[in-house]
Amino acid sequence: MPTLTKLYSMKEASEHNSAGDCWIVVDGKVYDVSAYLEEHPGGDDVLLQATGKDATDEFEDAGHSKSARELMETFCVGELDTSDIPQLEVISEKQKTYIPEKLVQLSKQYWVAPAAAVGISVVVTFLYLRNK
Repeated sequence: MPTLTKLYSMKEASEHNSAGDCWIVVDGKVYDVSAYLEEHPGGDDVLLQATGKDATDEFEDAGHSKSARELMETFCVGELDTSDIPQLEVISEKQKTYIPEKLVQLSKQYWVAPAAAVGISVVVTFLYLRNK
Protein backbone atom coordinates (compact mmCIF):
# COMPACT_ATOMS: atom_id res chain seq x y z
CA MET A 1 0.00 0.00 0.00
CA PRO A 2 1.48 3.39 -0.99
CA THR A 3 2.41 5.87 1.69
CA LEU A 4 0.19 8.93 1.71
CA THR A 5 2.07 12.19 2.06
CA LYS A 6 0.91 15.77 2.25
CA LEU A 7 0.88 17.69 -1.02
CA TYR A 8 2.30 21.22 -1.18
CA SER A 9 2.14 23.70 -4.01
CA MET A 10 5.32 25.46 -5.11
CA LYS A 11 3.82 28.67 -3.71
CA GLU A 12 3.39 27.07 -0.27
CA ALA A 13 6.92 25.66 -0.31
CA SER A 14 8.40 29.00 -1.40
CA GLU A 15 6.84 30.80 1.57
CA HIS A 16 9.28 28.92 3.82
CA ASN A 17 12.39 30.83 2.77
CA SER A 18 14.10 32.07 5.90
CA ALA A 19 16.87 30.71 8.10
CA GLY A 20 14.33 29.72 10.75
CA ASP A 21 11.93 28.12 8.29
CA CYS A 22 13.60 26.79 5.14
CA TRP A 23 11.96 24.36 2.69
CA ILE A 24 13.42 23.14 -0.58
CA VAL A 25 11.96 21.09 -3.44
CA VAL A 26 14.04 18.30 -4.99
CA ASP A 27 12.74 15.61 -7.36
CA GLY A 28 9.11 16.45 -6.61
CA LYS A 29 9.52 16.14 -2.85
CA VAL A 30 9.37 18.95 -0.29
CA TYR A 31 12.01 19.02 2.45
CA ASP A 32 12.10 21.11 5.64
CA VAL A 33 15.85 21.65 6.05
CA SER A 34 15.59 24.35 8.74
CA ALA A 35 17.29 22.18 11.35
CA TYR A 36 20.09 21.25 8.95
CA LEU A 37 21.12 24.73 7.77
CA GLU A 38 24.07 25.13 10.14
CA GLU A 39 25.29 21.58 9.52
CA HIS A 40 25.15 21.70 5.72
CA PRO A 41 28.72 21.29 4.39
CA GLY A 42 28.10 23.82 1.60
CA GLY A 43 26.82 26.45 4.02
CA ASP A 44 23.33 27.68 4.81
CA ASP A 45 23.32 30.19 1.95
CA VAL A 46 23.29 27.35 -0.59
CA LEU A 47 20.06 25.98 0.88
CA LEU A 48 18.51 29.43 1.26
CA GLN A 49 19.19 30.18 -2.42
CA ALA A 50 17.37 26.96 -3.36
CA THR A 51 14.05 28.01 -1.83
CA GLY A 52 11.10 29.03 -3.99
CA LYS A 53 12.06 26.91 -6.99
CA ASP A 54 12.76 23.35 -8.03
CA ALA A 55 16.31 22.79 -6.79
CA THR A 56 16.74 19.36 -8.39
CA ASP A 57 19.40 20.51 -10.88
CA GLU A 58 21.45 22.26 -8.20
CA PHE A 59 21.19 19.20 -5.95
CA GLU A 60 22.29 16.81 -8.69
CA ASP A 61 25.10 19.11 -9.88
CA ALA A 62 26.59 19.15 -6.38
CA GLY A 63 27.23 15.39 -6.56
CA HIS A 64 25.71 14.39 -3.22
CA SER A 65 26.71 11.04 -1.77
CA LYS A 66 24.37 8.14 -1.00
CA SER A 67 24.52 8.97 2.71
CA ALA A 68 23.58 12.60 1.97
CA ARG A 69 20.58 11.40 -0.01
CA GLU A 70 19.53 9.09 2.82
CA LEU A 71 19.91 11.93 5.34
CA MET A 72 17.81 14.19 3.12
CA GLU A 73 14.91 11.73 3.26
CA THR A 74 14.65 12.33 7.02
CA PHE A 75 13.71 15.96 6.27
CA CYS A 76 10.91 15.11 3.80
CA VAL A 77 7.59 16.73 4.77
CA GLY A 78 5.58 15.93 1.65
CA GLU A 79 5.42 15.99 -2.11
CA LEU A 80 5.02 18.74 -4.67
CA ASP A 81 1.49 19.11 -6.00
CA THR A 82 2.00 19.10 -9.75
CA SER A 83 -1.63 19.77 -10.62
CA ASP A 84 -1.14 23.55 -10.45
CA ILE A 85 2.06 23.61 -12.51
CA PRO A 86 1.30 24.85 -16.03
CA GLN A 87 2.03 22.35 -18.79
CA LEU A 88 4.61 23.22 -21.41
CA GLU A 89 3.35 23.86 -24.90
CA VAL A 90 4.47 21.29 -27.44
CA ILE A 91 5.91 22.86 -30.57
CA SER A 92 5.24 21.03 -33.79
CA GLU A 93 7.93 20.36 -36.38
CA LYS A 94 6.34 22.93 -38.68
CA GLN A 95 6.62 25.65 -36.01
CA LYS A 96 10.28 24.82 -35.34
CA THR A 97 11.27 25.63 -38.91
CA TYR A 98 9.12 28.74 -39.23
CA ILE A 99 11.69 31.22 -37.90
CA PRO A 100 14.64 30.07 -40.06
CA GLU A 101 12.41 30.00 -43.15
CA LYS A 102 11.17 33.51 -42.41
CA LEU A 103 14.75 34.69 -41.92
CA VAL A 104 15.78 33.24 -45.27
CA GLN A 105 12.82 34.91 -46.97
CA LEU A 106 13.68 38.29 -45.43
CA SER A 107 17.35 38.01 -46.34
CA LYS A 108 16.44 37.26 -49.97
CA GLN A 109 13.97 40.12 -50.01
CA TYR A 110 16.13 42.78 -48.35
CA TRP A 111 19.63 42.12 -49.68
CA VAL A 112 19.95 45.55 -51.30
CA ALA A 113 20.50 47.56 -48.10
CA PRO A 114 23.55 45.58 -46.86
CA ALA A 115 24.99 45.46 -50.39
CA ALA A 116 24.58 49.24 -50.73
CA ALA A 117 26.28 49.82 -47.36
CA VAL A 118 29.25 47.69 -48.40
CA GLY A 119 29.45 49.42 -51.80
CA ILE A 120 29.40 52.90 -50.26
CA SER A 121 32.07 51.86 -47.73
CA VAL A 122 34.34 50.62 -50.53
CA VAL A 123 33.93 53.86 -52.54
CA VAL A 124 34.57 56.08 -49.49
CA THR A 125 37.65 54.06 -48.55
CA PHE A 126 38.98 54.25 -52.12
CA LEU A 127 38.47 58.04 -52.27
CA TYR A 128 40.06 58.55 -48.87
CA LEU A 129 43.16 56.52 -49.76
CA ARG A 130 43.45 58.22 -53.16
CA ASN A 131 43.62 61.69 -51.56
CA LYS A 132 46.48 60.70 -49.24
